[in-house]
Amino acid sequence: MPQPAFWHDDSGSVRFWVMVDGNAVGASVSRQTLHHRFMPGRTDDDQPLATYTAHADLLHDAVRRRVATGSIEPVMLREHDLPQPPR
Repeated sequence: MPQPAFWHDDSGSVRFWVMVDGNAVGASVSRQTLHHRFMPGRTDDDQPLATYTAHADLLHDAVRRRVATGSIEPVMLREHDLPQPPR
């Protein structure tokens, strides 16, 4: 079982693990990516770990897609890896 996601201050990202074919794959997503994709109307009161938790299924699916197309760990998610927010 992978360890829980956590905020990594030095890199400015949430680090987490996703089970892919029985293996825990390390991944991360930056505060900026979380903000721009999921909280674009907010100013400076973002809570990256809470945003990750609210959208963990989408983020984990994005990691699985990246691994399926050949990415190796650690997988760094970017905005183009994630679905467009509703308008």
